Amino acid sequence: MARQRKKILIVDGYNVLRSGYRYRAASEEDYTDDFFNKARDTLINDVVNFAGREYKAVIVFDGAKNRYSEGRPETVGGVQIIFSPAGQSADKVIEKLAHDARERMVEALVVTSDATIQDTVFGGGIDRMSADGFSHEVGEYYEGVRLDERPEVARKNTIAERISPAALAKLKQLRDAR
Repeated sequence: MARQRKKILIVDGYNVLRSGYRYRAASEEDYTDDFFNKARDTLINDVVNFAGREYKAVIVFDGAKNRYSEGRPETVGGVQIIFSPAGQSADKVIEKLAHDARERMVEALVVTSDATIQDTVFGGGIDRMSADGFSHEVGEYYEGVRLDERPEVARKNTIAERISPAALAKLKQLRDAR
């Protein structure tokens, strides 16, 4: 059996929440805690579904201005969630993760609309996807799942369909002999 190539998906959390059409508030942008909590949960669920078994996934949120942020990863649904450590931007964490992946010869995909990060990681041979591109891919995934879940009428299998023609003929003969 061929060994599957290792892959990592690195998502620029707040950038995707602000730039991906799937996560922006429909009418007015509201950057309160409640908005971000709901949007973060949606993003995490989307990354879990998008990554599936193909990618190890990491979502990096900026915690640079939070003096209590230690940068320790937490795992939710198989996806690592990292708030960058106090004093360090999410961009630096993403660049380090991408660099480390390249050094370990792990195929990496970085999801961000930040031009600087895109240029930095692409220059290192890492693939990139915009926040809207990710939103589109996730939407396509959910549409495919929705279409796959169409109810089908179950076909009834009878005994007559499962036995040999000779056995069926004998059973019919017994039935009709009465």
